[in-house]
Amino acid sequence: MLIMKKSKDACVVKDCFLCRGCMPEWLPLIELNRKNLYFKKGEEIFCERTPVNGIYFLNKGKVKVHKQWGKEKELILRFSKAGDIIGHRGVGAENIYPVSATALEPVTICFIEMDFFKKTLLTNPKLCYELMLLYAAELHAAEQRMHHLVHMDMKGRISDCLLAMQNQFGQDNEGNINFIISRQDLASFAGTSYETVFRIMNELTQDKVLKLKNKNIRILNESLLTAYTKAL
Repeated sequence: MLIMKKSKDACVVKDCFLCRGCMPEWLPLIELNRKNLYFKKGEEIFCERTPVNGIYFLNKGKVKVHKQWGKEKELILRFSKAGDIIGHRGVGAENIYPVSATALEPVTICFIEMDFFKKTLLTNPKLCYELMLLYAAELHAAEQRMHHLVHMDMKGRISDCLLAMQNQFGQDNEGNINFIISRQDLASFAGTSYETVFRIMNELTQDKVLKLKNKNIRILNESLLTAYTKAL
């Protein structure tokens, strides 16, 4: 059973998926019904195939959303950051989480129980509309992802993942992708093995497409990296 630890961190209304979509009059009710939680790096927030107990809104930190892929492998479907919603794919007739979520760094979360979340959707049409758009965008991304896994070679898939991470998280002051990812997680995101990621990352470094320093990744030649994703 998951033990959730309370956090004192409060959300920033303008950055929160939940609060942005709600009427100002509803915000005090959110304040009364939410729980602020804290998860350490590596802690599981919720687990695939377990009953839905509520919805999670990220205040701080990064999370990987992943699914079991084979007996001992996982496929990372996406990464989430502050302001994002997770756990929403469990909303439905079965009320079972179809994916898992794990903290990649210390994470603070606003947790809303399912009954109150459903009442919030019924009362706030803007939130309901925004959630519908999110589902549509995630469906499109999943279809595109499956196409890439089937048709794109390994270099293209890894290149596509690196570009996606830079697009989502931006760059730090030194031009690195503003996201530290392990080679194993990159392999799980690209749907390949650790050994393949290690080999292709070395090739991209030797070709001066990437620069690797410690755990940081800098894209030096974005146009060439993009070209690898087009070679279907």
